[in-house]
Amino acid sequence: SMRILAGGLLLVASLEVSAAFSMPLQGSSLLARTALPGAARASRPTVALGARMAASDDDCACTIIGAGRIGSALADMGKAAGFEDVVVRRGEPIPEDGTGPIYVTVRNDDLKGVIDACPASRREDLTFYGQNGYIDGFLQQEGLKGASSQVLVYMAVAKLGEKPTDGITDLNPEGLTSATGKWAGQVAARLRGAGLTCQVRGEGPFRQAMFEKHMWICAFMLLGVHHGGVTVGEVESQHKEDLVSMVTEMQAAIEDKEGVSFEAKCPERLLAYARTVAHFPTALKEFDWRNKYFLDLTRAREADGKPDLTPLHTKLLLKARDDGHVKFD
Repeated sequence: SMRILAGGLLLVASLEVSAAFSMPLQGSSLLARTALPGAARASRPTVALGARMAASDDDCACTIIGAGRIGSALADMGKAAGFEDVVVRRGEPIPEDGTGPIYVTVRNDDLKGVIDACPASRREDLTFYGQNGYIDGFLQQEGLKGASSQVLVYMAVAKLGEKPTDGITDLNPEGLTSATGKWAGQVAARLRGAGLTCQVRGEGPFRQAMFEKHMWICAFMLLGVHHGGVTVGEVESQHKEDLVSMVTEMQAAIEDKEGVSFEAKCPERLLAYARTVAHFPTALKEFDWRNKYFLDLTRAREADGKPDLTPLHTKLLLKARDDGHVKFD
């Protein structure tokens, strides 16, 4: 079935990124290949008059780590735009002398191996694309927070080789996919050249969008499992009140811990996205990257003698553990 690759899924609302990848990799002197002669270039994002035009504002040949649905879709976009990207598969080296972004399209648990294998001179080119859950703390530990690029991916790919379907909603027809960092402009150029949407955001707005996506997957998956494994669409249509309550609690917890302020109608935006991927199944996966974030906040507050800001999430998560849907101490 189709998955969010951003879990997103290229999720968009993927429950998990589909990219078979495990390291370690070693550095290499392989060169990224340049544009194919005579091939048409992708259309480029519009830049406001007076805005700084950097090299990263155009599409270019790049390195793609992971040859699953997400990585293959990116490579197909590049080929259509006239570029032959270097696709790094299992056990292959990351080009040391390459140029352009290094799209990282692997599962969260494989990120450490990719980072360790990346040549030091190219770490700032790492572009984390489509991972679900909260990875900011991990990137901070690796010295890459603010020193790499990130992409929240809201598009779906039914199967390997098929073109992505954009995850635009009735509330956000401009699209929800967002990029930030050094290569954000290149990401936007590639996606827009393929007829998809992409918003280039500064660190603050991107962080807000990231936490919204994090709440989406944590809340919808937990509620879906709690109600017997129903689909995302059934959570949206039949358990909307619980969803709004849980997301509202999550917002308060994130604002308290992270200092992030959310724009109005956050629950409505998440519900709207659910309607675009209504057929997606629900399951509690990648716990350490997803729901554990809110459990850790609850436990930290409890240790400080403070009340739980996400009681509904805590209650249902503990029940899910008791019922065997997820494991944690």
